[in-house]
Amino acid sequence: MKMHTKLHNAINEQIKNEIYSAYLYLSMAIDCTQKNLPGFAHWMKVQVQEEVGHAQRLMEYLWQREEKVSLQAIDQPPTEFASPREVFEKTLAHEKRVTSLIHALCALAENVQDSDTLAALQWFVAEQAEEEKTASTILEKLTNLTENQSDLLSLDQTLGQRK
Repeated sequence: MKMHTKLHNAINEQIKNEIYSAYLYLSMAIDCTQKNLPGFAHWMKVQVQEEVGHAQRLMEYLWQREEKVSLQAIDQPPTEFASPREVFEKTLAHEKRVTSLIHALCALAENVQDSDTLAALQWFVAEQAEEEKTASTILEKLTNLTENQSDLLSLDQTLGQRK
């Protein structure tokens, strides 16, 4: 069955949003690298790959439905961040925005009575809950750091172990 045009367009838009997420996290990784925080940079590079995977998952879904994937222009992300805390404040805010976009896609799928797409999007709903929780946990750790530089370096080391 042919996908509703509004839903098809919205999924293509979400592919762009997922690629923008990867681009944003790549920019954050670069900033962390330049600030000699290799663990934070590593964490963000892993996040880049996750976001690209999300976009690919949406592309595969469209192809499975025999729909066209139309790549769109991606905005330039910010390139400088004041601190690791700001990086994760922006990460959490961004993930909350993506969550709202996924929920809007679900509402649209429900509105156009596309139960297959609604079912496929449930993976993204669960993924976004995890993304927000992880960003929130790291932000909380950053917020609770003392002025001691070794605390930041310890967190940097921990983030560098992300698989």
